[in-house]
Amino acid sequence: MLSAFRSARKSLGRFLFVFLALFAAACVPAGESSAPRDTRPGAVKVALLVPGGSGNASDQILADSLVNAARLAAADLSGVTIDLRIYQTGGNPAQARAMALQAADEGAEVILGPVFAQEANAAGVALAGRGLNVLAFSNNPDIAGGNVFVLGPTFDNTARRLSSYAVRNGKTRIMIVHERNTAGELGGSAIQRGVAAAGGTVVAVSSYEFSQAGVASAAPGIVRTARETGANALFLTADTAGALPLLSQLLVENGADRETTKFLGLTRWDVPSQTLGLPGVQGGWFTLPDPNLYAQFQARYGAAYGSPPHPIAGLAYDGIAAIGALARQGRGFSTAALTQGSGFVGVSGIFRLHSNGTNERGLAIAEIRNNQVVVIDPAPRSFSGSGF
Repeated sequence: MLSAFRSARKSLGRFLFVFLALFAAACVPAGESSAPRDTRPGAVKVALLVPGGSGNASDQILADSLVNAARLAAADLSGVTIDLRIYQTGGNPAQARAMALQAADEGAEVILGPVFAQEANAAGVALAGRGLNVLAFSNNPDIAGGNVFVLGPTFDNTARRLSSYAVRNGKTRIMIVHERNTAGELGGSAIQRGVAAAGGTVVAVSSYEFSQAGVASAAPGIVRTARETGANALFLTADTAGALPLLSQLLVENGADRETTKFLGLTRWDVPSQTLGLPGVQGGWFTLPDPNLYAQFQARYGAAYGSPPHPIAGLAYDGIAAIGALARQGRGFSTAALTQGSGFVGVSGIFRLHSNGTNERGLAIAEIRNNQVVVIDPAPRSFSGSGF
């Protein structure tokens, strides 16, 4: 099993995506002085808050990749000039607050970042009276609202999309299986809402202690409950760096019939790629961003910087793309402008922001077949598609 399963999960205040820890490629170093500011008249002043300067190597890799992606997006804009100003937060809420205030004093029109939830919350509170909105890279909906918007993909978005597809395809009796930790509880609640919105029925909810022993102990009962309730889908909150490898294997070994009971995943099952070879996930469904668009971004980023982007670097590109689109429209960056119903197009597909600070992203549905990812329902290209 993946060794990360043995270690305790970071709190949601800092935890963003499990696959952050799986990224090891080096990026081009970036910093406040690594490129001149664009001071041409009419340039949109954007403050980019990144977790550099903490002394943590993984934070610096993430910071550099976010800066690179933002610069790539700014260079791609037509008819709009971005004055991108970089502020290092050190991954620290107090420093994020100070940098946000400094950015405001230096004329920032909108804040892009920071990454971690506590940082984003601190920046949002500091700027609440300054008329500046914060487009954070977090996926934690607890900090969303007011002047803080989260760009990261949320459990609710994934649960709605996958529940809708499952119910439309006959998987109407769904059993939720989640870890007994913060992420598992939040994920389970999101699935409950998603299934209800799709018109399906949650026939049972089962949980397990977040440990190898806990999974092994719970697996027989999960399979038994699925049979007794007539569940035709098991919706799992487990991820690839946690319980998924062991859980999927033990569910099958204990008699779960994948022909009649489909495994659904709340998280990405294709990262890392070795997960695709696990016997227990074969035939399972999960969501992912538009793979064609993201592949184009990866190729362009690699060509520009000589290494692959960090898994969440695309969020910085998306933020600049949205800011550029609004600048072309001459609408400014008010809440009303940011939450336009038509949304925006980024490197992972379409997305839009809601007035409550959360977001909605166009996701594809994929199935694992013969150790490969097969898209079985493409990501929608507009917010009137069936995925919504």
